[in-house]
Parts: sequence; structure tokens; C-alpha cells
Amino acid sequence: MKKTRMSLARLCLLLGGLLAGNFAHAQETFPVNGIADKREGCYAFIKATIVKNATTTLNNATLVIRNGKIVSVGTGPVPKDAVVIDCGGKFIYPSFVDPYSDYGTQPVKKATTGRRGDPQFLSATKGAYGWNQAIKSEVNAASVFNTDEGTAKTLREAGFGTVLSHQQDGIARGTGVLVTLADGNENKAMIREKASAQYSFDKGSSTQDYPGSLMGSIALLRQTYLDAQWYKTRPAKEGTNLTLQAWNESQSLPQVFDVEDKWDALRADKIGDEFGVQYIIKAAGNEYQRMPEMAATKASFILPLNFPLPIDVEDPNDARFVALSDMKHWEMAPSEPAAFEKANIPFSLTASGLKDAKQFLAAIRKAIEYGLSEQKALDAVTLAPARMIKADDQVGSLEPGKLANFLVTSGTLFNENTVLYQNWIQGQRYTIKDEDFRGTYTLTVLPANTTYTLLVKNASSLSLIQQDTVTGSISFSGELVKLAFPLKKGAAQLRLSGVAAAKEWSGTGIDTSGALIKWRAVFNAPYTKKDSTKPASQLAIGKLYYPFNGYGWETLPQQQDILIKNATVWTNESEGKLENTDVLVRNGKIAQIGKSLAAGNARVIDGTGKHLTPGIIDEHSHIAISRGVNEGTQSVTSEVRIADVVNPDDVNIYRQLSGGVIASHLLHGSANTIGGQSQLIKLRWGADAEELKFAGTDPFIKFALGENVKQSNWGERQKVRFPQTRMGVEGVLTDAFTRARDYEKEGPGKRQDLELDALVEILHSKRFVTCHSYVQSEINMLMKVADSFNFHINTFTHILEGYKVADKMKAHGAGGSTFADWWAYKMEVQDAIPYNANIMQRVGLTVAINSDDAEMARRLNQEAAKSIKYGDMAEEDALKMVTLNPAKLLHVAEHTGSIKVGKDADLVLWSNNPMSIYAKAEKTMVDGIVYFDRDRDLELRQRISTERNRLVQKMLAEKKKGTATQKAAPTQEEIYHCEDLQAGHQKSLINGN
Repeated sequence: MKKTRMSLARLCLLLGGLLAGNFAHAQETFPVNGIADKREGCYAFIKATIVKNATTTLNNATLVIRNGKIVSVGTGPVPKDAVVIDCGGKFIYPSFVDPYSDYGTQPVKKATTGRRGDPQFLSATKGAYGWNQAIKSEVNAASVFNTDEGTAKTLREAGFGTVLSHQQDGIARGTGVLVTLADGNENKAMIREKASAQYSFDKGSSTQDYPGSLMGSIALLRQTYLDAQWYKTRPAKEGTNLTLQAWNESQSLPQVFDVEDKWDALRADKIGDEFGVQYIIKAAGNEYQRMPEMAATKASFILPLNFPLPIDVEDPNDARFVALSDMKHWEMAPSEPAAFEKANIPFSLTASGLKDAKQFLAAIRKAIEYGLSEQKALDAVTLAPARMIKADDQVGSLEPGKLANFLVTSGTLFNENTVLYQNWIQGQRYTIKDEDFRGTYTLTVLPANTTYTLLVKNASSLSLIQQDTVTGSISFSGELVKLAFPLKKGAAQLRLSGVAAAKEWSGTGIDTSGALIKWRAVFNAPYTKKDSTKPASQLAIGKLYYPFNGYGWETLPQQQDILIKNATVWTNESEGKLENTDVLVRNGKIAQIGKSLAAGNARVIDGTGKHLTPGIIDEHSHIAISRGVNEGTQSVTSEVRIADVVNPDDVNIYRQLSGGVIASHLLHGSANTIGGQSQLIKLRWGADAEELKFAGTDPFIKFALGENVKQSNWGERQKVRFPQTRMGVEGVLTDAFTRARDYEKEGPGKRQDLELDALVEILHSKRFVTCHSYVQSEINMLMKVADSFNFHINTFTHILEGYKVADKMKAHGAGGSTFADWWAYKMEVQDAIPYNANIMQRVGLTVAINSDDAEMARRLNQEAAKSIKYGDMAEEDALKMVTLNPAKLLHVAEHTGSIKVGKDADLVLWSNNPMSIYAKAEKTMVDGIVYFDRDRDLELRQRISTERNRLVQKMLAEKKKGTATQKAAPTQEEIYHCEDLQAGHQKSLINGN
């Protein structure tokens, strides 16, 4: 049998309807309305450069496909019944695989945080499902999937052939479906109906109150893992729970977790480690800022390419509000794929997040400019994502047996001049662009046999190349072509029309005199313009900072031996204040205290005329917390943990170091009676969340009393959650610990309850209580409740009526952490007095002064000094209220809080008496590392100014080139207090904003 051979262009015309019919008849169970067509589609693409995968390229090779699948790749024989397609000079690549998409699903509207009626405590989803509306593991994308011709066309034109799609809604989002981008019915496009299990920290469309914070989302996920394990035993008390059933059934699938931030990636990985799950992390785009931590997860990542646009900083008034970190992120974000490649972390690329998927290839080219290799880029859009989602047996490379999903291009894939001609999906051709006609042609006009050289750059204009080059016009209509151009400027035009074949055009025309002529144009060479992609070596990119803001380190500081000489040393020990004394620090500990100590190899700091104190400890802080300080949606949320949401990037860490603070007790807010678990951190500026944590310390939890927990100040709609009275608060406490005691008595096979686990720890003095408190009657009530359950309250914080009940607190064994002189800011603090701290201390309580405020924590030394005025407290005792006493309250006094040999070198060198308003912290040291130095701070301010100016000029240059820009906007900083609800949600509840 004679083989049919044709060019790509002629093939497009021939196969216009044939392939559509061939694709449609593949559904055997569907009736045929017309004449059945059982012909097999067999095609042989010959003389092509075939890129089988990122590491294997075949020259002058043949690709054979039949019935939507690849038959052979290489140099084997061409089947006799094949349609032969000449691909000489062309390249064939695998079509792209996108491992993160919502193609074919309905967009989901997120729930608003504004005023929306009464609180909703249980799921509104009807049926035998779980209790929380944000856990949607029963949702299967396959059940809601519909092909979308418009979106599919856009994705095909970007090079994609297959996507992993899911409904992007909720914390547990159900299963994803693997589909091709072929037109036709869903049955044929669907490759695997359950291809992944999808997760996030975003509750999505859920209108249920819980969770109302990031730590609540994490707790809900952890509890759901435990509940699903328990449900495997089919407990009779639970009945049928389709949500947990679906959760368990999906655990063998690839587990994909969508995150909003680099720290979220680590939070997700920590959950996975706890439950033996290795997530695939769908990244946020700023992970390059913490590559060692990303590598430590051992996870594979899906990287978005939605790089930020340059910011419009032309107006200096706008520019001054833009954070340096935002400017640097604009510059450095395209380096993320290269950073993953360099770190040898498995990754793939996704079009998710791009406003237009057609920008996908351009974004890859930008990543290549920033150091990503072309080989790795190709792998990241083909075989890597296929392997990641366990679909490499069907897609991702050109191998026999796999789906016939491939691209036909004019050249190497990532050259910006390369044209994508066609995207074949399951053996069906989709034309992206007609065959490239751009190039130089030799035009011969008969009968004069005159020759000309034409240059065709685009579909509408051409140039006649001669001594005085002139321009003309060109147009195409299918295989027909029309040309018109003058032979010299201002002269009449030569008008030609004819048929355009692959390499030769011919036809008839009219010359400048009106005579009939014949013509023929033969293709000489393709038109190429210089690839504007810059090599990475030519890019000027700023340095990474740790943390990623202007005050971050270029290299993290290390411990060193330090000798502070001739200072006034406030020991907080029996020695009291020591004049003209040296302190030697070695290996992060205080090694020696004395006079005229030998320095050895230690760095020497002159303390003459200065004061050295222990570092300040803030017993009550809400800095460095991400996306919500309160899980205020229920009255008891002891399952949530501040430890899960520590934010190392918070600039308040640095600001408080500048005020001498070395440690902060990060507390849950006061929105509920029993709040979340707290976290003590050391202010190791530049460390990650785990390294910030004060290791080996006793765990604490936050309780609260008063107006906040009974929702007095939450607005008229918040009248549903129990308790609504102070009596109800006692009821909540008694009920919670009764439930905890009963829970502990339950036998094997019980459901593990994270909420009750924390309360059981309290009952056994394995977790300690810090309680937000104001009114003496409630303080007495809580101590009585604690006594009845045989535990004690460790610390009453705020405790503004502590002076009334100090004797009872002492008998109970509680300490107090209070404000220096806050009063009258709400009804329950009307009786506050500035002598409170002094009175409690004289009764014999351990008393601390705290901040509960990011700004005030920068001058806690001055807050402590107020007790010298109000009650004539001794200076050293006043200092202890922000150093040794909070260390005692937090059970870390054996490590820090005083200057004693063997303790941690947590020290502050002051310019003056630390109780003076004129004192400045010149150096703040944590574990023997100087994390704040006032001289370095001045250098950093200059560095910030220089770096900002460099980036502003770079952005202005981008705007001048015509690059699209984004509007300048200030970065919103999360600053929390006790009363703040879900990331500022309180304001929206009250004001309806």
C-alpha cells in the first residue's frame, strides 16, 4: 500500500473533521447518531527531532501513534496504513502536565468574615457527614468535573495536555481527578477519577465559625487524622460518617497540600510527620527564602510561576509605603525554581496563580534567566509532575503505550522565537498556530524572469530587500496568499495572489503596468530574531536576608566567646550589683564573673560606664504569631497551639531585642474561657520557628475570665455562644475538667481528643495555666475550681485587682504578671491602681510586669521602673519584675533571668542605669550571640536606604520599558492583643466591615 505523505499544514486541512469523529466514537456504550466510523487513527511523524524526555533526544526520528496512544518512537518501520507527516526541521515534545489545577470544576466563593448573622457552631452540610464544614474529604472532583472548551483551549495553547484538577475549597478538599484537555465528553478525558487527596489551611466556603484562625485549622487537621484512625474500628457511637470514611479511603493516594507561605510549608510537613504522611507541597512562591528548611522536609514541591509584577514607585509618596521585603521579593521570586534545582529538591511547575495561562512559557523563560536549567525546566513540566502524581505510566514522556500527548514546535521549546504549532492530546490534533511562514523568500516573476528577495516577519507585512528596502503587505486565507508591494518608494504596487504550500508559493498577478504575470516564491531561511533571554550570570540580584526584611542577616550569626569588661553588673543574685566587673561568655553560657578577667581569644566589649543586666523576659506577649491570636469560636479550644503558628519574620522580634527583650511568652488571646496552648520563645532573630522555641521548658496554656469570654464587647449578634455570664464561665470550667477526668478513665479504644488531652495534662501538673483576669470575684472562683480538681493556677496575668486578693493567691500558690499602670480602659478595670505590683510583691507573690503589646514591650525596663515611683520599690527588685521573676513564673529561672555562672548568656548592655528613661540597650545577647547591636543597627538603616533606592530605580526602568506594573501598597503588619479575634475579625463583627 502506498503511504500518504504530507506537510503539517496540509494535514490540518485534511483532518479537520476526521479526528473529531474518531475521538467521539471511542465511547463504546454511547449510541451513534449517523454512520458508525470504526477507522483507527494511525499517524507517523517522520524526520522530526523527538525529545522523549528531558534527558533523551532523538534526531531524524519517527513517532507512530494509533488510537490515541504511542506505538513507537525512534527509527522503526512506518505502518502501511499510517498517514505520514513530514516533520523535517521540527521538534516533538511531550505535552505538559499540570499537577495543580481547578480545570473543569466550579469556582467556589469563599465565606466572608463580615457580619453574617448568628454564630454557626455545626456544619450546614446535609447528610451523614462530619461535624465540620471545612473538612470535605467526601468531595470527589470526578463527580463535579465537566470539560470546559474555552479553558481547555487556553491551557492547550500554553502547552498542557493533562492536568490534575480538584475543587479548591476547604481544609480537606477531597480527591482530585486526572484529566486530559481533549474536547468531547468527560468519560474520554478522564484518566483517573481518584488521583490525589487535597488539603490546605484555608476553610474556603465554610460558613461555620470553627476554625477561625490558622492554629485552629491545624488543630482541626490533627484531630481529623486521629478521628479517621479511630473510625476504622467502626465505633457504634459514631454511626456512619461518610467524611471520615472518604478520608481513610483517600490516604493511599498522592497527598497534595496547598500553602500560602514558606512557613506554612513547614507547618504542613510537621503535620505529615506526626501522622506518617509525606505531602507534596504546592508552594507559595517565597520558599526560596528558606531553602535549607525546605530541603529538610524531604517533600516534593509544586512551584507556581505567578511572579509579582514590578511595583509602580514613580510617585515617591507611594514608594515610601512599600516594604523593602516586597521589593526584594519582586526581584528574587523568579529565582525560586533555580533555588530548588540547586538544592536538589524534587519539583514540578504549575500554571496555577497565573492570570493568563498563556504566560506560562514566558514565566518559564524568566525562571531560566534566573538560573533554572532548560533540562530541569522541561522535566518539571513533563515527567516530574507525572511521577509526582503516579501518572508516569500514562503521560509525561514519549514512550510506547503512553497517551499520544505531544507538542509539535518550530524549534527548541524554551527559545522565545519558537512557535508551538500543534498540541496532540490522546491522538487528537489541536492547532495552536498555523505553520510558520516567516522567513526570506526568493521571488521569481515571469515572463521577465526577474528575481527579488522578500522578508516576511509577520502575517501582515513584508519587506522587499534591496538597496532601498521598501515595505508591503501580505495576508493569508487558508492556503491562499496575497502580496502587494512597490518596487521602489512611491511607485505603483506589484499585486500577487496564489497558493501557499510549505516551502513554495505560486500564482498569478498584475505588474505595475497592469500586465498579467506568473510568480513563484521559494523559501530560503526562517526568520529569527535574537532571543532576549538573558543568561543568569548577567542578572544583578540582591542578597537574601534572614529574616527576609531590611534588618535581616546576610549570614546568620554564630556563638563566640565574649568578654564584657568593667561594667556595672546587675546580677539578680545575692551579690546584687557589682561595680567595675567583667563577665566572660563562652559557648553561649556565662563562664566567669569577676574583675580583670583574662580575655584569651574572646571578643572584648568595653562596658565602662555602662550597665549589664539579664535579658528582659516578656511574660505576656502576642508577637510573632501568624493569622490569628484567638481561636475564639468555641469556649474551650485547648487543642490549638501557638507553637504551630510562630512567625519568625515578625519585625517585632528585632524591635524588642532593641529594647533588651530576650524571650517572649506567646499567649493565645482571651476570647474564650479555656484558650490555646502557649509557646515560650527566645528572640533568636533570623532563626526558623523551631529554633526560636525555648526547648525543654514546661508547657503552658491560656485561660481567661471576664468580659471577653462572655462576649460583652463582641456586638449584639454574639449572644449565642455559651457562656454569656460570669456564672457561666464557672460552669464551662467545671464541665471541661469533669469531662477531662471522665475521659482519662475511659478504657482502650477511646477516641483521642486533643482538647481533653491538654486538660488532662493540667490535672497532672504537666501543663500550667496562665489566666487573663481582672475582677477579684472571678479570681477567687477560678482558684476554688482549680482546688476542687487538685491543680493550681500558675500565673494570673493582667490581675489588676490582684492587690485585693494577694493573700489568697499566695495561699493558692499563684504568681501575678501585671501592667504597671493601665486602668479604666474598660468597665472591669475601673479599680486598677498603679500600686498593684508593689502590694502583691510585699505580700510575697512572684510578680512580673508584662506588655501584652508589641510596642510597649520595647520599653519594659521603663514599665518596671514605674513601681519605683508607685510604692518606692527598690531598683533591683523592679528590674527583677522583667527578668528573674518572669523566668520563675515560666519555670526557666535555672536557665535565665539572672547573671550567674552556668546560666544562658542572655544579657543586655545598657548605656545608662536600666531603670532610667535615658537608658538604651546597646547590645542584646541571646545564648551568647549578639542579636542586636546599636552600631550595626545604624549600618542596617543605611543598607536599607541603599537597597531601596537600587530596587526603586530597577522598577522605574522596568516601567519605562513598558512592563506592566502593580499599584504600590503598604504591607499590612499583624499586631495582636488579647482581645483581637480571627486576624482582626473582631472589627468586622462589630462594624460589619
